[in-house]
Amino acid sequence: MDDLLALFGTAEPPALARTLRAGPLSADLVSGNLRTIRFGGREVLRAISYVVRDRDWGTLDPAIANLVVEAEPDGFAVRYDASCHAPDGTRLAMQAQIRGTAAGSLHFRVEAVPEGDFETNRCGFCVLHPIEGVAGAPVEVLHGDGSREASRFPDLIEPWQPFQDIRALTHEPVPGLRATCRLEGDTFEMEDQRAWSDASFKTYVRPLALPWPYRMPAGETNRQSVALAIEGVAPPLSTETRAGPVAVAPGDPTGEPMPRVGVALAPDECADTLAHLAELRDLAPRFLLFSFDPGAGHDGRALASFARIAAACPEAERVLEFAVPTDRPLDAAFAALAEGVREAGLDVETLIAGPDVDRQSTPPGSRWPDCPPLDAVYAAARRAFPAARLGGGMLSYFTELNRKRVPTDALDLVTHATCPIVHAADDLSVMQTLEAVPFVTRSARAIIGDKPYRLGPTTIGMRQNPYGSRTMPNPDRRRIAMAADDPRARGLFGAAFLAGYAARLDGAGVEAWCASSFAGPRGLFDHAGRPTALAGVLKGLARASGRRRIALRSEDRARVDGFAFMDRDGRAEVWLANLTAEPQDVRLEGPFELRDRWCLPETVRLGDGTLELGALAVARLARPGPRQAP
Repeated sequence: MDDLLALFGTAEPPALARTLRAGPLSADLVSGNLRTIRFGGREVLRAISYVVRDRDWGTLDPAIANLVVEAEPDGFAVRYDASCHAPDGTRLAMQAQIRGTAAGSLHFRVEAVPEGDFETNRCGFCVLHPIEGVAGAPVEVLHGDGSREASRFPDLIEPWQPFQDIRALTHEPVPGLRATCRLEGDTFEMEDQRAWSDASFKTYVRPLALPWPYRMPAGETNRQSVALAIEGVAPPLSTETRAGPVAVAPGDPTGEPMPRVGVALAPDECADTLAHLAELRDLAPRFLLFSFDPGAGHDGRALASFARIAAACPEAERVLEFAVPTDRPLDAAFAALAEGVREAGLDVETLIAGPDVDRQSTPPGSRWPDCPPLDAVYAAARRAFPAARLGGGMLSYFTELNRKRVPTDALDLVTHATCPIVHAADDLSVMQTLEAVPFVTRSARAIIGDKPYRLGPTTIGMRQNPYGSRTMPNPDRRRIAMAADDPRARGLFGAAFLAGYAARLDGAGVEAWCASSFAGPRGLFDHAGRPTALAGVLKGLARASGRRRIALRSEDRARVDGFAFMDRDGRAEVWLANLTAEPQDVRLEGPFELRDRWCLPETVRLGDGTLELGALAVARLARPGPRQAP
């Protein structure tokens, strides 16, 4: 249990995965669903899952019973019963069957029967296609009317559904391999899940343009199925690629500075922050992001607390994030804020303004809420805060920015946040979201041009739910989608995720990154008030702010990734993170010294040209040698 707490911040073990094999076909059975579906070692689909969502888009985890797995060399079969309960207690009973063959066929079928009228936003299959090597690649879409569409998976992230009325999708995972995924039982469409930083294109049941939540009638059987057919031969993977040491090599300076790193602070976190001012000063964040929302009851007391915290860090930029009330005249709303700021003695250097109604997402097919034009919002902000830099964008995620694009000419910078547990909260899904970060930043750049770009907060836990009335409660510290408090931020997992996120910002041109909250459930302290491993990595990132980034190449970024920069003495400093819960060996090019580590005891060792990284370990290394010109 101690290792579980150290690794994941929770005593809950990760979900067990059982690998099913039939010749070249393999898939992992996890909690009744299929993950990492491969043929000849090549990923064909990321997942086939049967998903039940409540009215707030929370995921209802099924209880599985009577699980039977039959395995033969040329095929496998799985069957089980499952059930879940809606928040009102109504039970949904399910029966599932899975079959796979060495010829490359895979079938997943579910029958679901509600015992009473069952309220849900979605009940049925979701199929996930991977993104690396797939984004921008050809796909053939078979529609419900029998027509065929030759198209491509989106390269830049699509704000709306790229494909609708889907019966089947055919693509080539690699040259020589052709995969057709056919869906039956309802109407399916696709969304570009990279918008939420998920590493997938998701084909899901029931169009969003239809009303939700909806009710499944009591006693009525709902039948759905997914059939995957794979043809061709994939180029073989080398043994070294699959299981050997990960080669990592630093390169030349890229000319890009490391982003300026800051922390977020909310009014309900101020008391804990004021109790840890020494740690805040030691962290030395380059900016403090204060969140202020009058609609949530924030008032002058919050501004006064912000001012006290800012005074303790006089070198940190003071950024105020304002959820602008839209139920009153804009000038009155900003004037009230300006007066409150003056009374509190808070010197706001940067103001980020976003209409409060835009904190809730407007999905496809839904009516946009009443809101003043953004040009008017930003003009009122300028009148009230003429000396401050003005930021806009979204207080939520890139999804909302992509759907409601801001007039960048009126702004000094654009910002949005990310959260990796909007749709799934298992360990693999969360780490895989790192793959999507470059797609998010590149798509944002396509919208905002050369406007200064800020990112964050990017915490694992969700600070506010744009898709429902609440974040999900998590008193037992479990892995729950849309939870405000995700325990992994307090384990080595959170530190490795943070280092992996920094790695994926290479080339993004992000000027400032709010990488964490300081206090509270998404902060830097465990429940006993001790700094976490994430705090150590964040301190290193804050110290690296503005340093020249060095290119770093990892042979297998899903296992080991990292970032590098020139330190104050002009030497290359390299940070490496094991993004898996298994030990990984790293082959390093060039001599290095081990400067620091965050890991289970005795699980990081540096040898001659090799580095052993324990589960979810982070290591800080530096090249030895004389000082160079920085």
